[in-house]
Amino acid sequence: MTPEEVAAFVEGLDERTLRLVASAVAERSGNGWAKRSGFWERLANSDHLDDASVREDATAAAVRLAPAYLAVALELDTAPSPTNGVGELRRMARDVFTSNDDELGFIERDGGLDLLVPVAREVDASKARTAATLLPKTVARRCAGMRLSGGVAGAAPPADAPRIMRRARAALAIGRRIFGTGRVSIYGDLGAYALLYGGASIEELREFSRAVLGSLREYDEKHQTELERTLRLYFARGQNVKTAAAELNVHRHTVFYRLRQIADICRCDLNAEHDQLTLRLAIAIDALHS
Repeated sequence: MTPEEVAAFVEGLDERTLRLVASAVAERSGNGWAKRSGFWERLANSDHLDDASVREDATAAAVRLAPAYLAVALELDTAPSPTNGVGELRRMARDVFTSNDDELGFIERDGGLDLLVPVAREVDASKARTAATLLPKTVARRCAGMRLSGGVAGAAPPADAPRIMRRARAALAIGRRIFGTGRVSIYGDLGAYALLYGGASIEELREFSRAVLGSLREYDEKHQTELERTLRLYFARGQNVKTAAAELNVHRHTVFYRLRQIADICRCDLNAEHDQLTLRLAIAIDALHS
């Protein structure tokens, strides 16, 4: 193309397309890409002393920091090929996680890819989590024979990137062991499994218990009900509704009704082994460390 043709082509592009073209050119230039790549690796692997050092490093690497990031750990379940490997996974991730003017952080590794997805608001984090859980289907649709597993954690400020990245990688490992391959698991939904996998401190145990039982306590306080006490007695009496009802001095139908309320409020299934483990462990931790 002549210089005049190039100028005419550029003038015809909208602003978003121009940004994408500029980003691609900068990435291919090598130096800019290397600086950004090095920054994301340092951020994800806890190489910064404090918030100020994160900001200074980001400025030096020409990275615009977002208020918060969602951590996503992805790994190919099939052996990567020259055409269907980490590079193709990176291109698909860029398509899936739209990020306005903030940059998407990539950390490539053997057979996998870690991402720090910029999220300004909770609604952005929710959309990013949904997009992540749909990635295995997107990958399978676009690349026949390519299979993917993953984990998601966050959102958190940039300085907390190492913590949420560790959680995203843990969610990937736990999800594979508990649910099998071809799925993206969210750390916050793994309940007791996440706690047991990582070897938690007492404060982390307390945080877990508060997170699990907090919604019940808020409901009880607001409506003067006894849902938490009902749940504790239900488990303590071997899930015997009749015995629990007698100790609560209510009809057994009342206990059944409360159990349905508990399931709705906690967004769980009281008959599911996973959810029972989470609730029982939260109650045990509260009894020991409250």
